[in-house]
Amino acid sequence: MTEPALSLSAYDYELPDDRIAKHPLAQRDQSKLLVWQDNKITDQHFYQLPDWLPADCCLCFNNTQVIPARLYFRKPTTQQGAGAMIEILLLHPVAPSTVITEAMGAPGPVIWECMNGNLRRWKSEQVLQQTGSVHDREEVLQAHLVDRQHKQVQLNWDAEVSFAEIVEAVGKVPLPPYLHRESTEEDRQRYQTVYSKARGAVAAPTAGLHFTDEVLGQLQQKGILFNELTLHVGAGTFQPIKEEQVENHAMHSEQMVIQRGNLEKLLDPSQLVIAVGTTSMRTLESLYWYGVMLKTNPEAAFSIPKLYPYEQQLETLPSQAEAMKAILDRMDALKTDTLVGETEIFIFPSYEFRVCRGLITNFHLPKSTLILLVAAFVGKQWRDIYQHALENDYRFLSYGDSSLLFPTNQ
Repeated sequence: MTEPALSLSAYDYELPDDRIAKHPLAQRDQSKLLVWQDNKITDQHFYQLPDWLPADCCLCFNNTQVIPARLYFRKPTTQQGAGAMIEILLLHPVAPSTVITEAMGAPGPVIWECMNGNLRRWKSEQVLQQTGSVHDREEVLQAHLVDRQHKQVQLNWDAEVSFAEIVEAVGKVPLPPYLHRESTEEDRQRYQTVYSKARGAVAAPTAGLHFTDEVLGQLQQKGILFNELTLHVGAGTFQPIKEEQVENHAMHSEQMVIQRGNLEKLLDPSQLVIAVGTTSMRTLESLYWYGVMLKTNPEAAFSIPKLYPYEQQLETLPSQAEAMKAILDRMDALKTDTLVGETEIFIFPSYEFRVCRGLITNFHLPKSTLILLVAAFVGKQWRDIYQHALENDYRFLSYGDSSLLFPTNQ
């Protein structure tokens, strides 16, 4: 696989603001579903998804759960008036663990790398605090800026509760910036998949927002295999590409948590693997490349650099089953059933997919890493798909409508 020189302007399209869904539909599965198969487009609704999936496929979900990661602290009032509002968006845990699930379960102080609003107004020695109700008791969360350069904030509380419980009490859902509105109580439930489990994302895996218990039940009745992976979606998913040569874009890193059962479900080469969302797709493809690493170095770290796939020679690459078996062997060597890793994988046109054969996804921003991923998967026809969606009143972005994409070569 080679790394081409790609021009960002080739992945632009006009997206009117009124096509961006600012709020969710009343019923999740009433969203539209654009099906692209055999080079043809069919307009459906999401509740019809079971009719379009073969019974022998494996549907891969991202079960991460969005946390109320946006915290607001007001500086103390002075003689000059009310103190400035300081905004903190949790990005990555630093201590007591860099593993997100462990940091969320911490019973004491935590340190997180954050995105800060109004940082210049926050003096290093100044302690900020916010209150919230935990188990019907008023609790206080304190914030200390411990490393201005790296934007690291220590958060303290006195109650014998986990950090997850404190954040749930005082935080707000970090909606995508393009919605241009504050989150509401409705968003706490609707900006979350019905199968979310693993706390730690600051953005939802939005392709999954359309699923209901009824749709999931119909898929199970059909015999479709479910495979729940975990990738904690970070704020970097909204980071715009500023480089005209897209391969120069500084790709964000996201944490994956993989179980032995995830890999065992990917050993059958005849299984049609369908990713629910771009985050699931990034996880699945990252798993393959980690298997490639392990074939060369059995003790390789579980970390996928952004351009690693493009640097490999095709004739030396293992099969999907061989790659998954290499990771299982690594688990055996470590005597564990769980691996935590990081991926920066950057999927853009010329990428050759090793695991995914179908994709369920929403409609993405122009000139974004996600539109590049879609273009890599379906080829130049991405323009036809998006033009059809624009001309047929599809709703775009996180709270928008859905698509089911099968590349013509599958």
